[in-house]
Amino acid sequence: MPSTPPQRWTEAAMPDLSGRVALVTGANSGLGFESVRALLAKGATVVLACRTLAKAEQARQELATGLGGSPVAPSDRIALLELDLADLASVARAADRLAVRHSRLDVLLNNAGVMAPPRTLTRQGFELQFGVNHLGHFALTRHLLPLLLASDSPRVVQVTSGAQYFGQLDFDDLQGERRYDRWKAYGQSKLANVVFAQELQRRHPQLRSTAAHPGLARTNLQPTSVAANGSQIERLAYRFMGPLFQSAAQGALPQLYAATAPEAEPGGHYGPSELGGLKGWPKPVPMAKAALDPVQGARLWQVSEELTRQV
Repeated sequence: MPSTPPQRWTEAAMPDLSGRVALVTGANSGLGFESVRALLAKGATVVLACRTLAKAEQARQELATGLGGSPVAPSDRIALLELDLADLASVARAADRLAVRHSRLDVLLNNAGVMAPPRTLTRQGFELQFGVNHLGHFALTRHLLPLLLASDSPRVVQVTSGAQYFGQLDFDDLQGERRYDRWKAYGQSKLANVVFAQELQRRHPQLRSTAAHPGLARTNLQPTSVAANGSQIERLAYRFMGPLFQSAAQGALPQLYAATAPEAEPGGHYGPSELGGLKGWPKPVPMAKAALDPVQGARLWQVSEELTRQV
């Protein structure tokens, strides 16, 4: 039986991470920033992988200053890495730079993401949500496998969302070229996260591949999505749902559990414990059934390999 976290698992329960090296994508805000802060507080060296070095530097300064002028961690444990997941060439460069600086990677936290924009394309011409949320992280993970497998206990965490449950992998139209629905595309990308997590575990049992979702967490995803689409209905909906949202720090707990807890299971999936997974403390939660289908996993892996091979 999978191990169950304590009823209220918090950052305080995280083990000592001194000497461990972690990389967090989307580290400058929201769930990513809170994850970095918690990892640093437990002694890890953390690589802040952000779309621009300016964003990474701003986050580093906030962490170095800390609350009340008390730094979260010394600067020699905070590293910066430019990583644009919407450009596979940037992903490859980032992986090469990391390999020069580090001989191993203990934790890869694939946290960055975009949510429900108008149809937009990545540098290589992929639909942005599938390209950033899945393909960029797929390529990054594969580039970093040698560093991960050099660790004595490597972990890879895919940050998904409850949208996985209504997602469907449309292999005939993965890029939304025939018909684009931004929320269906988001669900597809979040389903791809958990399908990838399971297939990664099948192919590389030497590492611990998990997935986690934050429930309803207050981050910059919601206002960015509303601003990009100009939807007053969504703006009002988010305002109406306001009391249901938990903080980014609370929302980051499931991915921190997956990334650090000794009890986190290979192939595990973690999310909030209350209100049907909308908020609360981390616990094991069911993932979309499609993620458990090895045929689906193998197909997504093959297609992803083919799409990312061009760079």
